[in-house]
Amino acid sequence: MSDQTDIKSLSAEAEAAAPSPGTMKKVGIGAAVLAIAVVGFGTANRMNANRVLDSTAAETALPSVAVVRPKAGGDSNALVLPGNIQALNSAAIYARTNGYVRRWLADIGDHVQTGQTLAILDAPEVDQQLAQAQADYQTALANRNLAASTATRWNTMLAKDAVSRQEADEKSGDLAAKSALAKASLANVRRLQALQDFTRLRAPFAGVVTSRAAQIGQLVVAGNAAAQPLFTISDVRRMRIYVRVPQGYSAQVHPGMAATLSVPEYPQASFPATLVRSAQAVDAQSGAVLVELQAANPDGALKPGAYAQVAFHVGAGGGNGLILPGSAILYGNDGPSVAVVDRGGRVTVKPVTIASDQGKTVVISKGLAAGDAVVDSPPDAIRSGDRVRIQSATAPGGKSDHAG
Repeated sequence: MSDQTDIKSLSAEAEAAAPSPGTMKKVGIGAAVLAIAVVGFGTANRMNANRVLDSTAAETALPSVAVVRPKAGGDSNALVLPGNIQALNSAAIYARTNGYVRRWLADIGDHVQTGQTLAILDAPEVDQQLAQAQADYQTALANRNLAASTATRWNTMLAKDAVSRQEADEKSGDLAAKSALAKASLANVRRLQALQDFTRLRAPFAGVVTSRAAQIGQLVVAGNAAAQPLFTISDVRRMRIYVRVPQGYSAQVHPGMAATLSVPEYPQASFPATLVRSAQAVDAQSGAVLVELQAANPDGALKPGAYAQVAFHVGAGGGNGLILPGSAILYGNDGPSVAVVDRGGRVTVKPVTIASDQGKTVVISKGLAAGDAVVDSPPDAIRSGDRVRIQSATAPGGKSDHAG
């Protein structure tokens, strides 16, 4: 009896411990909501990751470019142009007679004076021709003297009516003919003496020997247009500098104005020069006016044939005088242009006007604003409307700063 009572008690306790149907329903709904939340969170994470990946891929696909900021020209009154230095006088020395080089007496770098002998030629043919011409002259002179004596005697006899006037005139005519022959022979002698004198090559003016091609034993043929000059003499005490000035500045340069020039071998030095003449004509190919400057060269620092940078003090030409590196310029059929990038990375190709080309940098007078971000070393295929990713902005010759 007690055992049955215990069994009933345990059954009652088990029924009391079992959850009710309402509780089971609530638990099921909570589990379903949790599962849906987990799935939704995972889906949202995947979608966000996909968006980040797409954005990163799109950003990576854009070409990355470096940009520079235009720099103000500073001294806007300085127009710097390339120039070519030449000696005030320069002469190529050729031989005027055929022969062989016996000796050369001056070499490159030697300072020579006017009339100084540079080389001596052996010309045996000229020597023999001169000897023959002198002999012919002596013969012609003897015949002329004989004709003069004969004409004098016949004129004396004509005065005494010992001979006819016809005979006396014939003797006088023979004297005139023999005198002319003697003069022709003398002229030939002098011509050959001049040719013989040309066997000594002399400096036409004081200067420096800048080239020598004469070699001992070398055959020299006069009148050969393709022959190389035996010597070149340059007067370097004063130099000429030739510069092509753009048409836009040609009205501002004039004879008498001062300029300053510099050469690569003396980067810290400058040399004063004066503009002495202008061609007063625009070259159709270059669109520039050729001008000549002169500069004293007492120490020989300026060399013939050298390259120089010439600075003129003129107006800014109406432009803003902004400086860009030469690598930022695009050259096309329509002229020079630059690629400007806005803050959104959008490219705009702008045509510009170059006031002067200073080698590594150029001065822009039109088409560019001081705040523009210009693509440095732009690809040839870049076009307006393209999108790019900006790396940094740099002022020419300065430090980089962030473009954004």
